[in-house]
Amino acid sequence: MKLDKILDALHLRDRVKGETVAIKMHLGGNVGYSTVHPVFVRRVVQAVLDGGGKPFVTDLAGDVASAAQRGYTAETLGCPIYPVGGPDEKYYYAHKRPFKNIEEWRLGGMVADATFLIDLAHIKGHPSCGFGACIKNIALGCMMTPTRSAMHDTNHFDPYWFADKCPDPAKRKAIIESCPFDAIVEDRKKPGELHIHYEMCNQCGRCLKVAPEGSLVIRPENFWAFQEACAISASITLSTFQPGKTVFLSIGTQIHPVCDCFGFTGQAILPDIGVFGSDDIVAIDTAVLDMVAKLKVDENALPLSMELQPNAGHPFQQVHGPYKDPYKAPEYLEKLGCGTREYELVDVLPLKRPERGETVYISAAQ
Repeated sequence: MKLDKILDALHLRDRVKGETVAIKMHLGGNVGYSTVHPVFVRRVVQAVLDGGGKPFVTDLAGDVASAAQRGYTAETLGCPIYPVGGPDEKYYYAHKRPFKNIEEWRLGGMVADATFLIDLAHIKGHPSCGFGACIKNIALGCMMTPTRSAMHDTNHFDPYWFADKCPDPAKRKAIIESCPFDAIVEDRKKPGELHIHYEMCNQCGRCLKVAPEGSLVIRPENFWAFQEACAISASITLSTFQPGKTVFLSIGTQIHPVCDCFGFTGQAILPDIGVFGSDDIVAIDTAVLDMVAKLKVDENALPLSMELQPNAGHPFQQVHGPYKDPYKAPEYLEKLGCGTREYELVDVLPLKRPERGETVYISAAQ
């Protein structure tokens, strides 16, 4: 399969001898079965074993605990499965790097203790940043719950609601009711304040049409804060590995609109785009996004709770809104010196157009 050829092209077997190899992936949740198939994981594990490495698959504690329900076991994958921070998330290393509301980043000890990292990601949409693949997989998936929560809260660090400009409760109610996605609610802790659930907001602007001028601001910087947090988080994880000790793989099958942690599987919103591999995390996410940019979203496959905006830009922006620019995280991570957005796309198994008279074999249903 192409995955095997990509592993060969990356010389993975030659690089892992004697290494403790963390294979970071998203094991999903609940009954979601559109995650990376165990067959793909097993091929990666086997390549590490063939090269003399000691692999283990790792993810968040809750997803590891229920992984067997979705076909992920030590027997099917060929290696152990460990929570990144232990079963109770008490094993981590703290990194100080102030960013908005975040002072401390808690990196899972199992990842930090490994000597080699394979970032095995599933390509999909994401309600916070539009898109999730290699960067998002380690940015959130290697950190402890308090850090992940704080990363999501970066959206709220810069103010967007100004209560003094809307003292009328009736007006606040109208603003709330204007959102068809229930993204705007009364703040539980601050009476008279409104709170935006940024994951649910697609920046349609309906709320701005009823809000008094200056009372509510929907601006891209609030959305981009999460992507910058993801870049910082990923850079912290990568900083614990020596040069040449990281490999990035993305599986572009069953591409759905939201993160695998939602725990459900519906129709794919985009056609499969194949398997990608690189030593550069920024390049691989950029290449994936450029590939998706050529595709058309299947509007009929979107959940009824979502609304397609055909003129919003990239297909993932059409699904999640124009301010959720999926290129932002690679852009921020490049600025942090963790890769480049320049890349060369090489097909490891290119199709060959048959010459006239040449035999063509095809497998088809009878």
